[in-house]
Amino acid sequence: MEAVVGVLNDLIWSRALIALCLGAGLYFSIRTRFMQIRGFGEMIRLLLDGKESKAGVSPFQALAMSLSGRVGTGNIAGVATAITFGGPGAVFWMWVVAFLGASTAYVESTLAQIYKEKDDQGTYRGGPAYYIEKAMGQRWYAWIFAVATVIATGLLLPGVQANSIAIGMTEAWGVPPTVTAAIIVIGLGMIIFGGVHRIAHFTQLVVPFMALAYMLVALVILFLNIDKLPGVVSLILGSAFGTEAAFGAVLGLAVEWGVKRGIYSNEAGQGTGPHPAAAAEVSHPAKQGYVQAFSVYVDTLFVCSATAFMILSTGLYNVMDATGTAIVETLPGVAAGPGYAQAAVESVLPGWGAGFVAVALLFFAFTTIVAYYYMAETNIAYINRHVHRAWMVLVLRIAILAAVTYGTVRSAGLAWALGDIGVGLMAWLNIVAILIVQRPALKALKDYEAQKKAGKDPVFDPDALEIKGADFWRKS
Repeated sequence: MEAVVGVLNDLIWSRALIALCLGAGLYFSIRTRFMQIRGFGEMIRLLLDGKESKAGVSPFQALAMSLSGRVGTGNIAGVATAITFGGPGAVFWMWVVAFLGASTAYVESTLAQIYKEKDDQGTYRGGPAYYIEKAMGQRWYAWIFAVATVIATGLLLPGVQANSIAIGMTEAWGVPPTVTAAIIVIGLGMIIFGGVHRIAHFTQLVVPFMALAYMLVALVILFLNIDKLPGVVSLILGSAFGTEAAFGAVLGLAVEWGVKRGIYSNEAGQGTGPHPAAAAEVSHPAKQGYVQAFSVYVDTLFVCSATAFMILSTGLYNVMDATGTAIVETLPGVAAGPGYAQAAVESVLPGWGAGFVAVALLFFAFTTIVAYYYMAETNIAYINRHVHRAWMVLVLRIAILAAVTYGTVRSAGLAWALGDIGVGLMAWLNIVAILIVQRPALKALKDYEAQKKAGKDPVFDPDALEIKGADFWRKS
């Protein structure tokens, strides 16, 4: 099985997808006139704008739901993997894909808001499947995305998160993976049977706390190693551009692994972020576009960077070339993953480093699994719009619990490979789609900025902008 998964992974994550991710981010940055820079202040202001309603969640809750999907094991184990196979220079390319990807996140999330609708329970639903059908008029394409997303977020991706939790727990306290699996399944079951509002309330409490606590510890380590900061920055940049001779053997891999793990972590363009974005209660779609662009910054520029600086400043990491030969090996016998971060924290704060990272992983990865369930459920809701199939939600819940159990006890390599396939499939389908249907999101940005300049609280009118298919906004 692992051989087949490896072949599929290499096929999906070819250089074409890496070029597509970077190219789309650069293109949207130019088309939006680098809104990720111009609009940074507006992103911050909008975080606390708006309130929760019976149909939708507040903008902050939508951000928390989105971050719960973005901030996961990729921020710890993913960074370690990128450094192992791409060298320290991979961190630079993670930054690049986050900076460019913020504009991509704006486009896909604004489209999700424009084309959202209410389901049978009166809850907002939206995402790529919805805007593909309404803006492109290609229902078959929308169904392919919906099915691919249910498979990816319901079956393939949860196992990666659960596997990292198990590794962290075993390294810190020797907890058997089977015990970890049982705890995760019980906790997850209690939340996913509670609906979107329970998910929103859970994530808005957990996500900010876990991210701030993790970054605080990273800052402590960075402060204690402050003399090494210039060297770490120089190492990252030198490895990215080939001036560090020691990492010349992995120079080409730095781009590949940086982009690959960057997309896995911040999910810009993958098509996951639009699902919680569509659930927000806002007066104008661009508002949630700004907020979701900011979430990419939080994920990669803040949390991933925290992990990278912890690992690199302590010098506790391994780097392998394409043949598997060690270039740097300061942690012999430790596989790329949570162990790097645990060793880094332990070296500065002896006695509780491994436990702290294990707890951080538990929060990061568990909330990501919850977010994956919500995304899969949203696509089930799309499939069920015209024919009610209540059994599909029950099957999804059972399937994601089974996937978590399987992923917890399987090897990390297989879990990551399956996760990469899920991410890659969604990215291919979604990026192609938003490149085709980008115009409404760009119109919404221009309209939002014009209304703000006129001193108004922007309100969206699709007819005035000649945007077809935005039926929700015409009814409200």
